Amino acid sequence: MKMTSMKMKKKLEERLSHEDWKTTFNRDKDTFRIEWKDSGDGITITLPNVIAKYESRGEAALDELEDHVQEALRIMNVSHDLQGKESQIYPVIRAGSFPTETNKGKKLLHQDHTAETRIYYALDLGKSFQLIDEGMLEEKGWTFERVQEVASFNVRSLPVEMKKDTVYGNDFYFLSTQDGYDASRILNEVLLEELKAESKGELAISIPHQDVIIFADVQNPEGYDILAQMAMKFFAEGTVPITSLSFLYEDKELEPIFILAQKKPKSKRKDD
Repeated sequence: MKMTSMKMKKKLEERLSHEDWKTTFNRDKDTFRIEWKDSGDGITITLPNVIAKYESRGEAALDELEDHVQEALRIMNVSHDLQGKESQIYPVIRAGSFPTETNKGKKLLHQDHTAETRIYYALDLGKSFQLIDEGMLEEKGWTFERVQEVASFNVRSLPVEMKKDTVYGNDFYFLSTQDGYDASRILNEVLLEELKAESKGELAISIPHQDVIIFADVQNPEGYDILAQMAMKFFAEGTVPITSLSFLYEDKELEPIFILAQKKPKSKRKDD
């Protein structure tokens, strides 16, 4: 039986029932919102997106969504400060369209990255993180530069264990630790320089969503098409999508690659 927005709404109401939360359904926008009764802080979910994932993965998709929502709401109800937590500050990559303010008007710490992406800064809380706003800095007398330096150091300390695939003479390296900072590895200039030095061809990078980064040693034209298809697939599946475009890394700069993949690679694969 076809899943509808009303049926999904009922499923989410059952899963996200809490005496201190309230839920609302916006029929016009096809969205479902869960928020704290006392503060009004909460999360709005686009139901067609949830239905698509449910039809693809079943209840497992809702299990994952339930975990994300519960953790996000928990964080919203707790105040955090930065003092003594320098080792828990990391940069996170978001799409250029991502908000620069919270729903309450607090300005989030951010800076430009590429034409497609921005860098935000987060306080790691174990199972999740909280984006840092300017008020959190003012409370402790911190500067933006201090946060940038600490976050830059911490991202370089993250483990880098990648899976390698060779397809049509091009090498692809995948990293997906699910630690919330996989895409942030694109800010590890030491890693990028090492990969560039070892590349036989051009070094291309894709960050389709928060929990994956793809490095590609592109050695022939087919490599760009393959990377474009991979990036689009991951972008469509990601919980926190960033960009379907890939980037060429040259002279310590990231330039977007505009590729219209016209050929679908065959399934034949050569693995190292």
